[in-house]
Amino acid sequence: MSDDLSKRVELATQGINPQTKPDERRRYLGSLRERVYVRMNNTEVKGPELTSLFLKHIDDFKGYTILINGNITDDGFLGEVEAACSKKNIPFTLVNNETAKTGPEDSAVLVVSKNAINRQRIEITQVYAPEMPKTELKAPEKKESFWHKLLHGEK
Repeated sequence: MSDDLSKRVELATQGINPQTKPDERRRYLGSLRERVYVRMNNTEVKGPELTSLFLKHIDDFKGYTILINGNITDDGFLGEVEAACSKKNIPFTLVNNETAKTGPEDSAVLVVSKNAINRQRIEITQVYAPEMPKTELKAPEKKESFWHKLLHGEK
């Protein structure tokens, strides 16, 4: 323990501050998992249903910061989110460093807090359930009972 402390003091005197949880910071666009309120991955931002779901709940994100992966190739989504954030005065940041990866499961958009909020479910489909398509239910057919058929005859 004293070796760790002395090494840390030595690095601090040289101006080198080790980063906490570097793997987690790479996954969450430089932020930490404990600060994330809502997350969308690179596959989800290509779907119009989830994009509209995110934009529908943009008012819920006041007091948070939105981190956007700057390497996303879908400019329509970027433009919509930036316009909505500007209109609602919600701060956002485009992340273009080594944490902004373009794999299908990598983070595309994060809504983060300055402090830890420790939410169990952060995926957009877990936080906000997508609307299900509306279908009409058919009324079940009334069947004549055996006794009704026997006493009244078949029609």
